Amino acid sequence: MYNDKLFGIKQTDKETLKKWYYLMTLGRALDDRAPNYLRQAIGWSYHAPYAGHDGIQLAIGQIFDRHTDHLFPYYRDMLTCISAGLTAEEIILNGISKATDAASGGRHMSNHFGKPEWNIHNVSSATGNHTLHATGVGRGMNRYKHKGVSISSQGESSVSEGYVYEAINGASNEKLPVIFVFQDNGYGISVPKKDQTANRKVAENFSGFKNLKIFHCNGKDVFDSMNTMAEAKKFVIENQIPAIVQANCVRMHSHSNSDRHDLYRDENELNYVTEYDPLAKYKRLLLRFNRFSEEELKEIDEQVKAEVKDAHRKGLAAPDPDPASIFDFVLPEPYVPQKYTDGTHNQTGEPKKLIEGINETLKAEFRHNPDTFIWGQDIANKEKGGIFNVSKGMQKEFGKERVFNAPIAEDFILGTANGMSRFNEKIRIVVEGAEFADYFWPAMEQFIECTHDYWRTNGKFVPNVTVRLASGGYIGGGMYHSQTIEGSLTNIPGVRIVYPSYADDAAGLLRTSMRSRGFTLFCEPKTLYNNPKASAVVPDDFEVPFGKARIRRPGKDLTILTYGNTTHMCVEAANNIHQEKGIDVEVIDLRSLIPLDKETIISSIKKTNKLLIVHEDKVFSGFGAELAAIVADEAFEYLDAPIKRLGSTFTPVGFNRILEAAVLPNTDKITNAIKEILKY
Repeated sequence: MYNDKLFGIKQTDKETLKKWYYLMTLGRALDDRAPNYLRQAIGWSYHAPYAGHDGIQLAIGQIFDRHTDHLFPYYRDMLTCISAGLTAEEIILNGISKATDAASGGRHMSNHFGKPEWNIHNVSSATGNHTLHATGVGRGMNRYKHKGVSISSQGESSVSEGYVYEAINGASNEKLPVIFVFQDNGYGISVPKKDQTANRKVAENFSGFKNLKIFHCNGKDVFDSMNTMAEAKKFVIENQIPAIVQANCVRMHSHSNSDRHDLYRDENELNYVTEYDPLAKYKRLLLRFNRFSEEELKEIDEQVKAEVKDAHRKGLAAPDPDPASIFDFVLPEPYVPQKYTDGTHNQTGEPKKLIEGINETLKAEFRHNPDTFIWGQDIANKEKGGIFNVSKGMQKEFGKERVFNAPIAEDFILGTANGMSRFNEKIRIVVEGAEFADYFWPAMEQFIECTHDYWRTNGKFVPNVTVRLASGGYIGGGMYHSQTIEGSLTNIPGVRIVYPSYADDAAGLLRTSMRSRGFTLFCEPKTLYNNPKASAVVPDDFEVPFGKARIRRPGKDLTILTYGNTTHMCVEAANNIHQEKGIDVEVIDLRSLIPLDKETIISSIKKTNKLLIVHEDKVFSGFGAELAAIVADEAFEYLDAPIKRLGSTFTPVGFNRILEAAVLPNTDKITNAIKEILKY
């Protein structure tokens, strides 16, 4: 049965057969031992046994080359990672969450193996979402003419997730060198495959995709799996299009140590999966064809036992994570502006619109760094540059390789940005996360991934991605076109969030974002794109540091904290009050929400003793609630009046202009709020 293939029981040299047996035996010894750590309260509280997937997992690891390829294993891929080079000690360190765990230093769930420095990526517990990251890496390989493959591995049930379809659709459309492996054991925890999809072979759901090759193999059989994975890798490299490998497996044990498969599998099925044990089959073949004797295999078995025992001893002696380390690797140090250290500049020159400031900065940074890319919906079609033309002219100057359209799939846009940034540290990516901020929600899972990648990998990987979002209302857009969403995102650690109000700040913050390592959300008040109020002189090299507010109007009687669209309204209201009553209101444009300039805020409160917080987002649970809490906690003794907040009503934004005006803050509402505070 193997004579016409590269690998077979007769063709394969003895040293290779021995290595495979050793790897499979080592993997199974660890797979069987893992539950004991939980029983002894040592760790490994999550373990998903791989037994029954041995053939395909061995093959994935064997065809993976850490010097040219990238591997995205899933939580059941223990043998895959061992076959790819992880040691027994590294597997145990991960299982019992030690500080020296190569994947995450004990920060991520056990059984999530990885070694980022070897391009074995530490993937999410949101199963299957790493397909987007693998596709993004494939895009990096494509753009840099790199000869290698990106391998994504998962169970068949996670293929039901929409982002898997988006990843495979994108990889086939862009012709990317990605191998998607489906390890099909027939179950998603207790849910049988028939409840997931109509096709008996999940890979057949993609049979109509152009530029995609589907391979099938017996994932229980070492040689069939090796031949298929080798053939798939050769095909993908030679043809530069993706492939799916459908590997039929059996799950010999429960889904995980929190599952009891005897509750949904009858005795006949349990006997069947045991009978088809891939390790036992491989051992029988080695003996039947006289490639090894019982004594030779027993010697390997003893070697494995000794190795596991030694790894266990070293694992228990390894240090536990330091509680103080939880603050390490939340965000990397940003680029520090050299010339404009406080984010201000001389205002001589011709003012530019906010949209010009962003567009010209994008182009300047693309010239500055040739490893910069941008994509999104509708951003690169002849002379059009997005729904608001912010990226106009970029594809013409920088070409389709660096400036291109993405499908209408927000999680694909952000997920592949995360992935492509893994290909090379020097890459900087800007994505238009959605045409309007309101449409960003499908990307939230990928947003979460980007925020905790740096922390989760113990500082070994951070996505260097800036997400641009056209935000806010005052355009008569209604729902999905007039919301601002930063208030829902500022409680998620691991992302910088900036919200400029003027052209110069937009340009300066964008430059700093694009030059920094790490993840930044860049909110753009779209109604100000062409509004003369937001115009400002923009130096060609202007930079604004993160976490530095700007005093837009100095004053001594009341402090207003604001950002975005409402900054201009606050300045107008402050001027009105000054003309009417001679009151001096200090207006602080935060610009940067995360990190936040608490020093400027508290310094102002000490001077004025009164505080009004104004933002476009809803008052209830909006970002202003956190600002109020900070001031109450750290500057309460300086307050002479209650903190007042003003923002949108706790409703959606209506489409009719009358309804929109009733919902959103405006200059008159701000003026009245100032007067109320001044009564104290």
